[in-house]
Amino acid sequence: MSKILEKVVSAQLRSFLQKNDLYEEFQSGFRPHHSTETALVKITNDLLLASDQGCISLLVLLDLSAAFDTIDHDILIDRLQNYTGIQGQALRWFRSYLSDRYHLVHLNGESSQLSPVKYGVPQGSVLGPLLFSIYMLPLGNIIRKYGISFHCYADDTQLYISTRPDETSKLSKLTECVKNVKDWMTNNFLLLNSDKTEILLIGPKDSTQNLVDYNLQLDECTVTSSTVKNLGVILDSNLSFENHISHVTKTAFFHLRNIAKLRNMLPVSDAEKLVHAFMTSRLDYCNALLGGCPASSINKLQVVQNAAARVLTRSRKYDHITPILQSLHWLPIKFRISYKILLLAYKALNGLAPAYLTSLLPRYNPSRSLRSQNSGLLVVPRIAKSTKGGRAFSHLAPKLWNSLPDNVRGSDTLSLFKSRLKTHLFGQAFK
Repeated sequence: MSKILEKVVSAQLRSFLQKNDLYEEFQSGFRPHHSTETALVKITNDLLLASDQGCISLLVLLDLSAAFDTIDHDILIDRLQNYTGIQGQALRWFRSYLSDRYHLVHLNGESSQLSPVKYGVPQGSVLGPLLFSIYMLPLGNIIRKYGISFHCYADDTQLYISTRPDETSKLSKLTECVKNVKDWMTNNFLLLNSDKTEILLIGPKDSTQNLVDYNLQLDECTVTSSTVKNLGVILDSNLSFENHISHVTKTAFFHLRNIAKLRNMLPVSDAEKLVHAFMTSRLDYCNALLGGCPASSINKLQVVQNAAARVLTRSRKYDHITPILQSLHWLPIKFRISYKILLLAYKALNGLAPAYLTSLLPRYNPSRSLRSQNSGLLVVPRIAKSTKGGRAFSHLAPKLWNSLPDNVRGSDTLSLFKSRLKTHLFGQAFK
């Protein structure tokens, strides 16, 4: 009964937060239509556009230690009352929900004494993550005071700021912001782990070298010019994703070798499930970020898919791969990336994606009456470099969207759009 009740309360609370616009706009954790991919698409879009304009950027990934376990119940109740406006019986329910909880240690048939739980949200509950998001609501306003861009995913907080190479004094704001964020977290019983906090300098090597020489530090965290891992994706100083692609390729081949050993004992349907579970899921994870990457990088992932298709169909090493992929109805990697980008675009245009993605896709409204005004086209913003701004979601998504046939763009439902889009891309891939 407790699980059912928690789901009912969670649904009502989410509806209340959504209706009254109380969510933090740039918090993508535990929200419908939000994901790590939408968060990363927004962040990389901003960083690529800044680089396209000749700016350098500093990305700070803040790490919290045991964040869910250190939440103070009194402060959480205050957030519910004063930040979200929950009053009366509903507030008393949440107070009751958090109180009178105990934990103990049970070992070899013996149990310790009960100890009251005064901190943390209930683990394994659908309400726990939602309450944590409410607890973190004031953080966004603190960061905004410094004019710094940010994005949160649960307890992962990312700060980033861009500036011209000759105006690096603006980066001092980031130092002040991190200090203020750390003070706020300390006052709210949250611990910022400086040892695991990572900083990445993004931009042309000649422009960023000066800052590296200064050994810029933010609250005991030293700037790195190599790579950082952000929500499962490896970012480098050029946003080339080469390190990420190499890591995915290495991991995928490891699993493929294990699947190959079992292939003779498995029917095709079971083997295909294994391939999708251990390989395709990795190839597709956040692949919207790879749009516009060089063909040499995408080909590394294509080699993995080709190898998986050969193992699954027991084809020989030198058999032509195109008929094999076609028989499996697998879109090649390049088209899988386009599929994901266009799927995000459709969702953004139809209220099925975060508002921060929708704002990146303005619709085309001609100044005078034209035949194209009702065809659902998007504005393609101008960019300076195809290797930077040309890879940004706000440029690449409208470009791909406008190239779709009218019947695909005009699909009434998401399932119909998926079906028509795959048919269209399949025809392009194997024409």
